[in-house]
Amino acid sequence: MSENREEWAPLLADLERRRTEARAMGGPAKVERVRAAGRLPARDRVAELCDRGTFVELGTLAGDGTAPADAFIAGSGLVDGRPVLVGAEDFTVAGGSIGTAGATKRARLAALALQERVPLVLMLEGAGHRATNALHPHRPAPNDLQALVDLAGRVPTVVVVTGPSAGHGALAAPLADHVIMVAGQGMLFTAGPPLVRASLGEDVDKETLGGAEVHAAHSGLAHEVAPDARAALAAVRRWLSYLPANAWERPPHVAGPDTGPRPVEALLDLIPPNPRRPYDMRPVLAELFDAGSVTESQPAYGASVITALARLGGHPVAVVANQPNVLAGAIDVAAAEKAARFVERAAAFHLPLVQLADNPGVLAGTASERAGILRAGARMFAAQHRAAVPKLHVTMRKAFGFGSSVMGQNAFGGQTLSLALPGAVLGGIPAAVGGATAKADERTREELVATENSGPWRLAATATYDEVVDPRELRSALLSGLRTVRRSGPVEPVTQVGYLP
Repeated sequence: MSENREEWAPLLADLERRRTEARAMGGPAKVERVRAAGRLPARDRVAELCDRGTFVELGTLAGDGTAPADAFIAGSGLVDGRPVLVGAEDFTVAGGSIGTAGATKRARLAALALQERVPLVLMLEGAGHRATNALHPHRPAPNDLQALVDLAGRVPTVVVVTGPSAGHGALAAPLADHVIMVAGQGMLFTAGPPLVRASLGEDVDKETLGGAEVHAAHSGLAHEVAPDARAALAAVRRWLSYLPANAWERPPHVAGPDTGPRPVEALLDLIPPNPRRPYDMRPVLAELFDAGSVTESQPAYGASVITALARLGGHPVAVVANQPNVLAGAIDVAAAEKAARFVERAAAFHLPLVQLADNPGVLAGTASERAGILRAGARMFAAQHRAAVPKLHVTMRKAFGFGSSVMGQNAFGGQTLSLALPGAVLGGIPAAVGGATAKADERTREELVATENSGPWRLAATATYDEVVDPRELRSALLSGLRTVRRSGPVEPVTQVGYLP
């Protein structure tokens, strides 16, 4: 052995010892308890997400030596061959709490995502800032939440909630583009049950306070719920597959066996011509878009509108569709807010927008007005009007009042293509109600009803629609509309002037 090698030997042995201790997480006993509970330890989650052998850690030796990796595993890897940055809270170390070094790693990771223009994936299961931080002086410094705000509309960000997450860590979720929670394990709250009990006297368990069902169906914070951590990480990979690495790139095209035009015979069975009969829009989407490509976002929240990513001819698209099975497709506050956020994020990453309208309007009534339907509907309208992406509209059966506007029916709202199916009906309000409200005479009422029942023909005659199509031709017509879009040249992040309602 050379003299140099002899001198290197103790240094390298010390490095390897420190690395081994840092990678041991909370120790074999704690790690095994996590596995016994049906959960994945933090390092297993990172390995599950990234392509095999591609993860490279940053800040392995961070911390004071008492908290391995300072309870936050960070680094870079590949997902389906594309670079990502990954951070995972480690519950086996100090409850996954955020130490000073861990906070630095979080901020560094988010800053790198913007600097290198790559997606960021965060896995949450921690207790927020570590209580003992207050015992150690530290200077003011940038934090990861500031960086996450700067990432919005620049690079895709996704949060996976695999355990209880409170305080600062939990705030990463509402700042992310997409949130996936593990059922029965993932929880989000501003403060956990002990603090709620101490401050408010409310005795509540973690699941009731901030479990997956709370945020999927009520707060609207969760976009997907997965049965376990592996399914959640597979959902991350699937969601990223629709998106470009950043807003300076276009969405990736995926070649496949079901990317060409074809008749969709099943639509004649799935869609009742009678606009008063309900039907489920989900099977319609499954037939229209490339096989197996539809991924719904927030299915349990604002359920009268479906928001989904899908592929059309191999191209990723964002879909906003009324759901006639819920409120007859009427758009309530939750549905409008969900759709507005979805459209803004999809447009930020240059996904074409497909809008399928079948609604009686925005939801009326005292409860809806008090909840703010006018403002929420206006926000949805503004978001889809502003979206500077190819927009393909279809009036499936009906769209009344503001319900047609928020679904992009007007071809002069930047629509690339505006279509209707035979029998489609438009109007300020249903003709019978409108005639009675206006106190019209019998003849006028009959004319109003007859005009409504005439379907889209009068509107087609004035070029209100670009075309009326047979339902079986709808997929091919949408593909033709998408084909007219120029896809060459550079793209830039979206810049808007003015606020939304």
